[in-house]
Amino acid sequence: MNTLLIAAPLALLTACNSQPSTPEVLDSNPDPMANQIANAAPVELPPAIRADKTFRCADGSVIGIAFFQGDTQVNVRIPATGKPTRLTAPAKGDPYTADGGWKLTGDDSAVTLTEPGKKALSCHT
Repeated sequence: MNTLLIAAPLALLTACNSQPSTPEVLDSNPDPMANQIANAAPVELPPAIRADKTFRCADGSVIGIAFFQGDTQVNVRIPATGKPTRLTAPAKGDPYTADGGWKLTGDDSAVTLTEPGKKALSCHT
């Protein structure tokens, strides 16, 4: 008898809750750029750094060079902790160049660097 008294109210309570069990999500602060982001063109990520080396040059100076995957881009820092200058090559194996007369040839063990207005400088790790 006691179980009947307990089971009857529980049955009534479960019958009252006829809404779905998933919670309702309210968006009270919609993203104003949602449509622009959804329709934006895919973004191409920059290449990953393959090697970041410090070089000692023939004149005693120190430079830093970050070599990127694909071997068509480097960042040169003069001095080694300075602001980087991006040099690019049209294809793997071609010299890296940048506006103003920058030119770099070589690999991550030895390079020849030409800065704007200066003569070529040989550098090694």
